[in-house]
Amino acid sequence: MENPRTKYTELENIGSGTFGDVCRALDTATGGEVAIKKINLQGLRKKGLRVNELMVLKKNRNPNVVTCLDSYLVDEQLWLVMEYMDGGTLSDVISQTHLSEYEMAAISRECLQGLDFLHSNHVIHRDVKSCNILLRMDGSVKLADFGLSAQLTPEHRRQSSVAGTSGCRMPEVVTGQPYGPKMDIWSFGIVGIEMVK
Repeated sequence: MENPRTKYTELENIGSGTFGDVCRALDTATGGEVAIKKINLQGLRKKGLRVNELMVLKKNRNPNVVTCLDSYLVDEQLWLVMEYMDGGTLSDVISQTHLSEYEMAAISRECLQGLDFLHSNHVIHRDVKSCNILLRMDGSVKLADFGLSAQLTPEHRRQSSVAGTSGCRMPEVVTGQPYGPKMDIWSFGIVGIEMVK
């Protein structure tokens, strides 16, 4: 119910995507840094996808999934206040440096632990890629951006809608066949190739 503009001081824009922007901000009460994802809610289809992201983050807390601290409805935007990952995205890191085999193994282990947690809770991320993997300077690795995620149910154990980034889609997704959690493993395999190259 409170106004997030009085609770947080925006510092800089750190990313943008199809549905909105992400900024680094300061929590005025604690002095700690946070990331605020501002999601445009115009259009009913987008609204459902965006609220889905909030629900997945709130229900699935894990050391390898970015933590949602709070959420606000501001005009036609959903603001998700999340922990700030000061190491940036894996995409940024691999474009600027060569990772050692040990570093690739550590990042892979953390991502796969996050995916195992999600899959055991019947959630498919559906957009695993290097820019949706966040790092912290202390070595933490977390999955982020759950806007395309899907919650599976006993009645619907597979999905058939096309989702994800085109270069990371498994053949079943491209051909419109039903798919399950293995989609995320396929996509993470592409991330592995990116890290090696």
